[in-house]
Amino acid sequence: MHEEGNSGCCCGASGASGQPEERLGWHEYFMSVAHLISRRATCTRGHIGAVIVRDHNILSTGYNGAPSGLPHCNEINCKIYRSTHPDGTVEENCVNTIHAEINAIGQAAKHGVSIKDADIYITASPCIHCLKVLINVGIKTIYYDKPYKIEHIAELLRLSGIRLVQVRAENC
Repeated sequence: MHEEGNSGCCCGASGASGQPEERLGWHEYFMSVAHLISRRATCTRGHIGAVIVRDHNILSTGYNGAPSGLPHCNEINCKIYRSTHPDGTVEENCVNTIHAEINAIGQAAKHGVSIKDADIYITASPCIHCLKVLINVGIKTIYYDKPYKIEHIAELLRLSGIRLVQVRAENC
């Protein structure tokens, strides 16, 4: 299921009159945090950030990069592998990188934080592998900014009942 949420800038910039913009809504707030977190990403192919939230509280965050203590792509370059989807499309992924969603889940596990029935905000919609893990850990709603190969995850979304909602974050 794909829905579209509120759109607008998530950065809290001042308006043309110099007056502060309206207070950020929750979706814009958490998406702006995800965009800020994405700036820590170390994979040179893309900077993705994720924030796991329940009851308007941040439970965990993650960004894409190498496992802790190992060389990052921005130090040694990406190591690419190719896989083919059943529809024949070829996908390229980096062997070095753990995706932002998985890093956020790992951080929650490392610190003993339950994320069952939580929501996640991601700067891009999840890949099929991350979606499968999000299903297993009990995420209820996925909020994303930019679409990424949504056609590959449509069937899993339908079967799982997880909501996929776009929250556009301009200028972040």
